[in-house]
Amino acid sequence: MDTVKFLNLVPPSLTMKFALTLLALVAVAQAKYLPVDLEDNTAYNYLAKYGLPLAEKIRAAEEAASQNRIVGGSFAHIEAFPHQAGLLAQFGQGQGVCGGSLISTNRVLTAAHCWYDGVNQASLFTVVLGSNFLFSGGTRVNTNHVVMHSGWNPNLIRNDVAVAHLPNHVALTYLIQPVALPSGSQLDENYTGEIANATGFGLTSDGGSISANQFVSGVQLTVINNNECAMSFPFIIQSSNICTSGAGGRSTCSGDSGGPLTVQRNGRPLLIGVTSFGSARGCEVGLPAAFARVSSFVDFIHQNM
Repeated sequence: MDTVKFLNLVPPSLTMKFALTLLALVAVAQAKYLPVDLEDNTAYNYLAKYGLPLAEKIRAAEEAASQNRIVGGSFAHIEAFPHQAGLLAQFGQGQGVCGGSLISTNRVLTAAHCWYDGVNQASLFTVVLGSNFLFSGGTRVNTNHVVMHSGWNPNLIRNDVAVAHLPNHVALTYLIQPVALPSGSQLDENYTGEIANATGFGLTSDGGSISANQFVSGVQLTVINNNECAMSFPFIIQSSNICTSGAGGRSTCSGDSGGPLTVQRNGRPLLIGVTSFGSARGCEVGLPAAFARVSSFVDFIHQNM
């Protein structure tokens, strides 16, 4: 079991009936009396804890040359993932790193915690499209028009999605293409057992080492069922999450937040997840990674297209 700590709220002298009643009330009130250890929540205070240090390391690495971030993955030229966006989030202490997915010529889907992480409020996104590099190249667009899901809860990591509105339509090229969203029968699929692709500009190991040749990177991950995922993240995993196995130390990591999880449908990528959180114990410990399930948020997304 990971990330959650419990308090013994029931004195031994209580009857079993009353104890069960009390436990039920605690469960109902869990959103108010948080059972989540915020130090183990990688989304809470993300920009200061992970985004800012990572941005500085990536900038330094790119000035020398560049490398990947997905743990256990490999280099991935942006041509293979033209929907991948890099996000530089400006906030009080500096600049944080996230990912995103181009979903139309002027909209990027990302994680809500990339804009507000429960502590830090970003003031501007620099959206990077069509580039392997985060700090140079490609099409770069600034925006402060970001709509977070109204139910975003940074303490419980619920509804961790946001849409960045670009001020102008970007020109589509073979390096810049929107990704398909689930529709029709795809909205009812749970994707368990499928091999999905996660991409991003994040770390490649728990040591936080960033070296030369910094490219966007990708890894293939197996989608697991939510019951298995909830064993690692009890009380946090909801039906609106989708999870991937961390077997073999392959996973997303710091800096990948907000980025895409896709499967292949009809010869093109289909967006099924938005990178949300993992275990604060590390990216290579073999625990699952959790994403916002895109099919659960299609109404929110279409309202902001």
